[in-house]
This record gives sequence, C-alpha cells and structure tokens, in this order.
Amino acid sequence: MLRAAAGGALAGGVLPAVVGCGGDGRTAGGAVPASSSPHPAAPRRGSAAVPPGRQPLVLPKLPAGLPAQIEHGERRTRAVALTFHGRGDPRSAEAVLGEVERAGARVTVLAVGDWLDASPQMARRVLDGGHELGNHTMRHLNICALPAQAAYAEITECADRLRRLTGGIGRWFRPSKARRATEQVVRLARRAGYPYVLSYDVDSLDFTDPGADAVRRAVLDKVRPGSVVSLHFGHAGTVAAMPAILDGLHRRGLRAVTTSELLSQ
Repeated sequence: MLRAAAGGALAGGVLPAVVGCGGDGRTAGGAVPASSSPHPAAPRRGSAAVPPGRQPLVLPKLPAGLPAQIEHGERRTRAVALTFHGRGDPRSAEAVLGEVERAGARVTVLAVGDWLDASPQMARRVLDGGHELGNHTMRHLNICALPAQAAYAEITECADRLRRLTGGIGRWFRPSKARRATEQVVRLARRAGYPYVLSYDVDSLDFTDPGADAVRRAVLDKVRPGSVVSLHFGHAGTVAAMPAILDGLHRRGLRAVTTSELLSQ
C-alpha cells in the first residue's frame, strides 16, 4: 500500500507503462504546456538553456489516487528512492552522483533555487545522468512559517529556475525546513503545478555532519522496501557513506530508483 505522510492508506495498482507524458502530463524535465505554466519566463542571461533538439526523458505514469503528501511507496516492491536536497558545493553533488551512477542507481534531486542560480550546470547534470529533478523552494526558508504570498513565491521562483534550465518545473515539490507541508503549503504547491508534496520515511540526518558511519547506519538501519530516504548534497560524510549505502541496499536486494519509478510500481 502507498501511504500518505499522515498514514492514510492508498489503493493503487501497478502502472508500469512509459508514455509520452506522465500521469500529470509531465516529461522527465517536468515540462508542461506553455499555456499551463504558472509563471512563463524567458531564459535569463547566463542560464544553461535546454540544448536545441534535446528531448527530455519521459517519466513513468503514476497511478491514480496518490495522496497529496507522499511518504513512501509500496512495501511489496524491491526498490527505494534516495532523494537529495540540492544545495552546497557542486563538487560534492558531482561526487555523490558519480558514486550512484557507478552502482547503476538513479536518484531524485530536490534543488534549491539559489543553488541553481549559483551552479546552473547542475540541472542538466542531474537529468543527463538519468536522475529526476524537482523543487525544494527558492531560498530554503522555513516555508511553513511564511505568509501565503511569500511561500508561494518560494515555490514559483524555484519552478522558474527549473523551467529556464530544463524546459519544465519537475514533478516533485519538497518543503524546506519541514518534513511535511502545512495544508496551506500543499494548496500553494498544487497551484504552482505540483500535485504532490514529497516527504520521506527515512531521515539520514546527514546535514548534522555526524560522520560517514553514522549516515550509513541511519539509512540502512531504517530503510525498508518502498522507502523514500532524505539525504543532502554538500556534506562530506554523505559522499563517503554512499558506496556503503548502495552496497547495503544491493545486498538486501533493493534497487535505488527515481521517485517516479518507485511510485509507478
């Protein structure tokens, strides 16, 4: 069963087919028709525009009836989703992605808008590696404590960066400085083009810099089939822990896949 963050059960079958658009009409870059974009904007000077002729990878179709806040996928699957908060030194992100790709795994990156401003090349780097890219607000403020107008701006300004760099806003939104979104933030995210808020059921706590061994234990001690794991770029312990985490998942017969792949099973 898929479950909302609040614990409510979701009935949904397996819909593995890959089609031209996902269940919400998006491709891997999260592209939506121009007429439905919440904030159309031309690429800014210095942004990494989508190369001419490049077609974004299609996303698997999602089952109907997903909850507004998603904490994990089906427990009967043999897959998990490693999700990374996209911020920090891009060399750390490159190192993590390199380890992931050497293991044949795929991840989901929830990018912060000001990180994309500083390192616009990372948007295409993520997608070109076969990973998934989403929205983690513009400035990583405490979005659940902001007034509605400011919270909406945090979501849409990051969405604008994603669109300019990749051609789409991404399928997933994750609130900043909160495991779960308030009802107001859920509504604002939906208004901005994100039907789902992506939470998680395993917190690595790697942002506290506890060391590689502690990060590895935090993930492998708690991960279960269908888990969504929260990790962060920009932390040396996370980079050092990745080979052991990926090996530990492999030994348990678990594959690290994108969130869309996990939830389409």
